[in-house]
Amino acid sequence: MPYTAPTTEQRFVLDVIADLPGLAALPAYANATPDMVDAILAESGKLAANVFAPLNKSGDKAHAKLDDGVVTLPAGFVEAYGQYVQAGWAGLGVPEAHGGQGLPFAVAVAVQEQLTSANMAFALCMMLSQGAIEALAAHASPELQERYLSKLVTGEWTGTMNLTEPTAGSDVGALKSRAEPNADGSWRIKGTKIFITWGEHDAADNIVHLVLARTPDSPAGTKGISLFLVPKFLPDGTRNDLKCVGLEHKLGIHASPTCTMSFGDLDQCIGWMVGREGGGMRAMFTMMNNARVQVGLQGVAIAEGAMQHALDYARTRVQSAKFGGGPAAVRIIEHADVRRTIMTMRALTEASRALVYLNAAAVDRAHAGDKAGQGLADLLTPISKSWATDIGVEVASLGVQIFGGMGYVEETGAAQYLRDARIAPIYEGTNGIQAMDLVGRKLGMDGGQHWKDLLGEVRATLSDLDEDEELKLITPWLQDALDSAQTSSIWLAGANNPDDVAAGATPYLRLMGLTLGGWLLAKQALASRHHPDPQFAAAKRATARFFAEQLLPQVQALSASAMRGAALLYAIPEDGLAAA
Repeated sequence: MPYTAPTTEQRFVLDVIADLPGLAALPAYANATPDMVDAILAESGKLAANVFAPLNKSGDKAHAKLDDGVVTLPAGFVEAYGQYVQAGWAGLGVPEAHGGQGLPFAVAVAVQEQLTSANMAFALCMMLSQGAIEALAAHASPELQERYLSKLVTGEWTGTMNLTEPTAGSDVGALKSRAEPNADGSWRIKGTKIFITWGEHDAADNIVHLVLARTPDSPAGTKGISLFLVPKFLPDGTRNDLKCVGLEHKLGIHASPTCTMSFGDLDQCIGWMVGREGGGMRAMFTMMNNARVQVGLQGVAIAEGAMQHALDYARTRVQSAKFGGGPAAVRIIEHADVRRTIMTMRALTEASRALVYLNAAAVDRAHAGDKAGQGLADLLTPISKSWATDIGVEVASLGVQIFGGMGYVEETGAAQYLRDARIAPIYEGTNGIQAMDLVGRKLGMDGGQHWKDLLGEVRATLSDLDEDEELKLITPWLQDALDSAQTSSIWLAGANNPDDVAAGATPYLRLMGLTLGGWLLAKQALASRHHPDPQFAAAKRATARFFAEQLLPQVQALSASAMRGAALLYAIPEDGLAAA
């Protein structure tokens, strides 16, 4: 399926929303000059369009294959990964101290978006490695960093995250994998992990598994969990005692090997502890928080790919006459309802992109020591992960609708976007868990100062809109959304019944996503007045108005749902929920 990287849009959002000039002024990100970023996005766009995208449909059909513990990728993937490594893309957002290029996470996110739009199943490999680099850079000993980090940064080796077990999914504290100490400081690892993305493959010389396990006499729950680095091949070149024993047959992302991994079948699986004993969850959360932003990005990327695919079809498909008369047949994009669908896809995609880029830039500022940046990143991460992935599914579904019956047929490729998108609201913490994290933990951080500051920024934009004759039409819609978001934030922050808070979590997260999305599009519409391309600027203004007038009204209804409490959810006895 063809793909064109939206580099003009990405560059604009990086400047206006992520404040790339401000990031580049920080010593850690001085390499992010305008010319450098332009060149990076142009070249990564070519890689995505010319190398990754042509493998998307063939990989979906061929699947990854398992034979006696060896996973073989579909044709072309190994060679494509070699091109990715040779060009040095793996170290883009890694600090120079660890051998990377020292560019902001926000820039790396823009590149990852392109690769994911072109081929989500393939780009998952890069995403997991980036998270492993982040965790090892923050928590591993200098010795482990020296031995493993450089190869991950170059991309010669890839990384994985091993949390889930057959009896421990979202409840990580229930995991049973064990680690026994060896006299030389290493550990013997034993256990089974499931749903391990890119846990085994033939694209890289080594795979660095980050594995959660319990040490002897460790307490129950998450406090007894430690993190271990467990390589496929040991430093002496011998094969470690670990094996892929199964591949999942999934709804989508078929080319991504989702593995069941068995560690220590011969009691000879060797690993090394990352961080302190009992500190496994803290170390793993470094990787997971990186991954959650990037999973949110998957929603953006799939939405962009599905939108491009649907728009191309709508501009060429000739069918019935327009409602109310006219030519006997027109291209379907001339129908008002199809235009509504395309505009909805566009508005949701651009709003979610802005949110994820804002989140990534907050992570960059947090890494540079900005406490407010850390607070904003903590607040935005569950919203980015959940709202953007829900949008990915929604936009992909709308894409199928644009194709009509042919969208339901695999031949057109529209269905693949929907199948691939559906995993993103599930992994890296389901969207329901993200919503409960938002209302249960993030809303109350530092006395609620972070959400108050963020909504304060939304309020400040309202006065700027009023100075623009066209854009002031956005003001009443954004004002209503802001008032509803503030009211429900106060209600949830003050609710005493945990069930009431949990009951309102999902509608609250969605209303916050919509409110922030409307605000970020309004900011872009204001900034577009200075853009050199008048067509781009006009589209930005129209998209912001469409979002405000057509999508923001949902916020008031969601706010009412968020504050209704839990009583009605339990009004029907459990037995009564079953069919009579």
